[in-house]
Amino acid sequence: MKQNNTFHPALRVIHWLMAAAIMAMLFIGVAMVATVSSSHSLLVAIHKPLGLMILLLVAVRLWLRFTTAKPALPATLPGWQKLLAHLSHWALYAMMLAQPLIGWGMLSAAGYPVTLGSMVLPPVVPVSNAAYAFLRPLHSWVALALFMTVMLHLAAALFHALILRDGVFSSMAGSCKGKRSTPRALDNPADGQ
Repeated sequence: MKQNNTFHPALRVIHWLMAAAIMAMLFIGVAMVATVSSSHSLLVAIHKPLGLMILLLVAVRLWLRFTTAKPALPATLPGWQKLLAHLSHWALYAMMLAQPLIGWGMLSAAGYPVTLGSMVLPPVVPVSNAAYAFLRPLHSWVALALFMTVMLHLAAALFHALILRDGVFSSMAGSCKGKRSTPRALDNPADGQ
């Protein structure tokens, strides 16, 4: 595959759509379990289809990731940071796939239908109190892990954009034209700067 300085435009669009959807989903999920008000039903009605949309988008995103060229990380990045970047991305993909499936399984185990519009989707887990008792807290723990990993991802992206200025952020933001910029050296007081 040809090496690019930016990710495929469709991959960039899906990345930002998913970023917005996942943040909305996490906050809706917290609000949903924290309220007994009349807004609970509305939050649930938003949460379920949004989860299915995220599941579909992550499947498309993975397909695009494997079928399109992607920019290499800067050569100046230490090996351990490259490894950490790859591992954290795969952790994000795993959680983005697992979380909606766990939610679907949790609803199936509780005997609740999962619908997409007027279509009722098949249960992915048989009705089972034991399965529900396992999946319910798992859904919460994966949500927390996903939130923390997204925050670390955001911190790393901002570090690349604002401190290193090495083109990593712009490769996904889409503002990178031509070659990656030369990475900015961190100020070193020992150099007299």
